[in-house]
Order: sequence, then structure tokens, then C-alpha cells
Amino acid sequence: MTVLHLADEGEAADLAAFLSRLLHYDRGAAVRLQGAGTALAVFGRPPSFEVLAIRAVRLAKPYEDGLDVTLDMTVSAGELLESVDERAATAVVPGEVTGPPWAGLLPPRGGWQPVPGLPAPDALRATVAAAVAEFRSRAEELPPERRTRAERDRIGRDIWSRTVGDTGLPVRAVHAAQSLGFLRPTTSPAGAPGLFSSGTWLRLRTPYGSIAVRRSGLGPLNLSVR
Repeated sequence: MTVLHLADEGEAADLAAFLSRLLHYDRGAAVRLQGAGTALAVFGRPPSFEVLAIRAVRLAKPYEDGLDVTLDMTVSAGELLESVDERAATAVVPGEVTGPPWAGLLPPRGGWQPVPGLPAPDALRATVAAAVAEFRSRAEELPPERRTRAERDRIGRDIWSRTVGDTGLPVRAVHAAQSLGFLRPTTSPAGAPGLFSSGTWLRLRTPYGSIAVRRSGLGPLNLSVR
């Protein structure tokens, strides 16, 4: 049995909250874990957004007590959530599962360069709120015979595929960050969200987690094998 010792109760609570939000969108969600030293990355893909969500978790001590090993496996998000003990700040790594296709395809680890033009956090949250309001309004205006899942999906694709300014970042990525709790207000100027690119990838990074997505027009799942 592999036990992860998280940095503190807050880190355990944040991990639990992230897993809970993923499960809200997919009750059978899986997550890929990559750990080395005192760092653990948890990758998930909420199906509604077509993005990869990454939560960095701080560990209290090196994985496997400093042995020259790494953790890299795909597990059930639900089973991992059930094992999180917030008071003890621990989590038990459940058995490996056969992961979905995205779990074997991740963004690059390095080569990230800053992308200018990302609006302030308040403006990002306002963009999401306006997009949600527009979706609801357009859906409600549909005549009864057109209130189908296909028509609602068409409206959603039109709204969420728009980009934030000239950054190339789709609005759906910001919506995902908001929905997963990554766009929470922070009092630290150093904690403001940032946008980065590496190859064909864009990454919206915040103190609470990151959202990675392929650049517009290249297809959300045209990924590189890792």
C-alpha cells in the first residue's frame, strides 16, 4: 500500500475538492498521477470542457522516502478521494486502472514561454459569467421544436470556442478553470493567473491549478504521446 503524506491539511482539502469537482462532471473519472520527490501532479479531463486540468500537490516528504523512484499511474478519482484523510493529511494510492486515451497523452513538461495579453482575474471571471448568461439566453429563445441536445451543443460550441482577446485561449478553458476552483481570488500579486505556451499547447496557470489545451484549430485531442 502506497501512502502519500501531503504537506498539510489544507493541501489535503484542496486535493479532495479537486477530485470532487472532477467527479461532478464524470462519476467514473480517472486521474493520472505523476510524483517525484515532494511534488505530485494530478491530471484529469472533465468531459464537458475538452481540456486537461492539472492540480499540483505538495508532499510533506519525498515520495517513497527519498528512494530514486517515481510514481506514474492512472487510478480511479473516486477511490483516491475516498482515501484522502484531511486531518492526517494523507492519501492512499488505489490500484491502477486502465485509463482513458487522454491519460497517456499529456502536455510537455518544459519549454513553456509567457504569452502576453491575458486579462486580469476579475475580467476572466466576468468573461465566463457573460458566456454562461449568453448560453442560457440563447437556449431559452429556441422554439420548442429546436430545444434538442444537438442544438444546445451547437450554441455551446459557438460560445465556448471563442478566444480570450488575442491570446488564442478558448473561453472554455477559462470556464473550466472557474468551474474547478482555479480562479479563486488571491491577495498576492504573484498569485495572478498567467498564460504560457509550449509548442502547440497553451496553459492557463493559477496558484490553485492549471488548464492545458491545444491551440485553436488543431483539435482538442491531437496530442503528443508521453
